[in-house]
Amino acid sequence: MASIFNKSTHIRYFLRCLKTHLPTAYSSNDSQRITLAFFVLCGLDLLNALDTNTTENERAAYVDWIYRCQRSDGGFRGFTGADMGVDKTEGVEHWDPANIAATYFALASLAILGDDLARVKRKECLRWLKRLQLSDGTFGEALGSDGEAHSGRDMRFCYCAAAIRWILAGGMGEEDDIDVDGLVRFIEASQTYEGGFANGPAHETHAGWTYCAIGALSLLGRLRAPVKNNRAARPAQVWPSDDSVEQMLRWLVSLQTSLLQEEDLSVSGTTEAMAQVELDSGAQQTSLEAAQVLSPEDPLTDGVGVEPLQDELQWAGLTGRCNKVADTCYTFWAGGSLAMLDNIHLLDQEALRRYLLEKTQHRIGGFGKLPGDVPGKDLLFTFHGSL
Repeated sequence: MASIFNKSTHIRYFLRCLKTHLPTAYSSNDSQRITLAFFVLCGLDLLNALDTNTTENERAAYVDWIYRCQRSDGGFRGFTGADMGVDKTEGVEHWDPANIAATYFALASLAILGDDLARVKRKECLRWLKRLQLSDGTFGEALGSDGEAHSGRDMRFCYCAAAIRWILAGGMGEEDDIDVDGLVRFIEASQTYEGGFANGPAHETHAGWTYCAIGALSLLGRLRAPVKNNRAARPAQVWPSDDSVEQMLRWLVSLQTSLLQEEDLSVSGTTEAMAQVELDSGAQQTSLEAAQVLSPEDPLTDGVGVEPLQDELQWAGLTGRCNKVADTCYTFWAGGSLAMLDNIHLLDQEALRRYLLEKTQHRIGGFGKLPGDVPGKDLLFTFHGSL
């Protein structure tokens, strides 16, 4: 029986989140409503269901709400609840900052809704963005009461900055632009020996950071892979170099796995063998000697490295880093990275599709993070699963 994408139930799921109360689990995300709005609006748009399931007046109201999140000095806040309006007094400004993620989601949501961005304070936003850039090329999340960028050194913020610049770059003067070369240097320095990207130099490779790094380079016009509708002129030096492409592709493809549950990672047999780190005499073994407790001729019988059964290979999701189980969202992060590099065909797409549709798709609509999870926990997984 062919796997079926239950489009109508997913549309109903997104509409419930858009037009009724969100599940209780979202109470703590009240200050990030604009992020949730993006997942819902983009999800419906991807399913060609936004215009047919909302009225023109409703869409205009959504646009007006987003603009209420805009600050006069540039950027967007995460929700309207932080705007104290005429009741705002000196000393409470730090409770109402624009932040880089909310600004990206606001601009992307306006574009999805067909807004012409005429009400966006472009120059103020671009100048605010420039102030967020740190000396190492990365970006802070928000400006503090001291006027300095805070938090940051996060590859996600680098992606948001590149996207904001790309959306608003029309007519931008050079004096308002960010330090593109500095940002690119930081991204390039974050590529690891495995081929993927980390959150920064000397950190662990991760599919999410890799997507953000490749996406930022694409939006900056520094990616050699085909980029549609890129308005920026490409400089002579672009990423990646020839010797790094194969390594990155190999790592990204290696993230496809048939490990679907935590119990699949059980290594009890290995653990028991490797736990013998001392000789009977009390002398400590070297790490090499400890490793030799397992003979190369002795197959592992219940741990990582076990040859999967043929029927298990019907379902193969994607994970974010080595030795982790498959997770719905990495279909987007790892698969999207391969798509930007024009190599999505390297994945076993049928096994990936079956993993999503048979293991994490929920009958009430939406996708869970892992097999059996209820989608009400996080809109992000339904958004990424629908892609």
